[in-house]
Amino acid sequence: MLALISQKNNRRIGKLHTKSGVINTPFFMPIATKGAVKNVSPEDLLAIGAEIVLGNTYHLWLRPGDDLIARAGGLHKFMNWNGPILTDSGGYQVFSLGARAKEKYGSNGVKLSEKGVEFADPLNGSSHFMMPEKSIDIQLNLGSDIVMVLDECPPFPCSHGDAKKSLELTTRWAARCFKHFHKKVAENQEKYPNGRPLLFCIVQGSVYEDLRKESVRQLMNIEFSALGGPVSGWDGYAIGGVAVGEPRKHLYEILRWVVPYLPADKPRYLMGLGKPEELVAAVEAGMDMFDCVIPTREGRHGRLFRWKRISNFQFPISNDKEGIDFKGDFYETININNEQFKEDFTPIDLQCDCYTCKKFTKAYLNHLLRTDEPFFLKLASVHNLNFYLKLMALLREG
Repeated sequence: MLALISQKNNRRIGKLHTKSGVINTPFFMPIATKGAVKNVSPEDLLAIGAEIVLGNTYHLWLRPGDDLIARAGGLHKFMNWNGPILTDSGGYQVFSLGARAKEKYGSNGVKLSEKGVEFADPLNGSSHFMMPEKSIDIQLNLGSDIVMVLDECPPFPCSHGDAKKSLELTTRWAARCFKHFHKKVAENQEKYPNGRPLLFCIVQGSVYEDLRKESVRQLMNIEFSALGGPVSGWDGYAIGGVAVGEPRKHLYEILRWVVPYLPADKPRYLMGLGKPEELVAAVEAGMDMFDCVIPTREGRHGRLFRWKRISNFQFPISNDKEGIDFKGDFYETININNEQFKEDFTPIDLQCDCYTCKKFTKAYLNHLLRTDEPFFLKLASVHNLNFYLKLMALLREG
């Protein structure tokens, strides 16, 4: 559970207790979609200060299968990571990867119903059915420390009527997840000597203020004790549907609408983004947890983050009257593939203490990328992840 240590305005600093360890908040989760952070080892993650990683329910269910991972002793042992693991429910991938299946097989196979969602595997076209209860079973099989409910993630743009239907379905699915989760935990208490996993709900409602607030209200007013769980309800609240193509201005609006209504004693998770300045803005708005593919994806393409200023780090000056829309004036991104770095024998960033910057030069990285040397992928990913984790550490200290 979350223990708040301090709060300044909306920005919170605390410790989130899980069955696999304590995480300092606010924090960023490197993404281990299929049981590995791309090109980065568990030892690398520990060296740069990662305390938790994120695994993907959808992908691990399809390959290699949650039953196989359970026989291996759970995802922690399977991937040799002893720290906490959050698994998302798979809902986003069901809908987002449907388009890929449609391109390859003529139909995405996504058929939504009250019971759950049928979809096609984008790799081979095979049909699968995901129910809220199935998502919970998979995540418990994986041994997750933080379990997410199955939600419907509506696209952008989305009409008010469709967004309302979607959030109401997400609420009903969330109640089913809550009931099934606590039933399974009660039946298998011997599996949790260090405490049970945490269960988070997901706030939806697209870009509509009334629907975002309504989603929070519905999720908080579920009859928790009648469903077999604690009256305290959810262990945490996530904000979903903010990384589906909407303009960035909507992110700041949604945070302003939703955060004041979230319980102060529960962790708050902004799902799926973002850029460094967006993380700063979200921390200032009162969010605690983040994940995003940006640091590793950008690194693989040669785009590397570096500090403009790190000494006496202060929050960037706001350019928004409400105080949560920040300029990214504390960092810059370089493209290491550029000709100017071909004979640059200095590190990416003299202010960075990561393995890449301590051992290698921009000229060497430029060479690796231009020659398609796989070692570049590790060095770039380690550096960018270190930047993100250092940013979170500075925000905790600021």
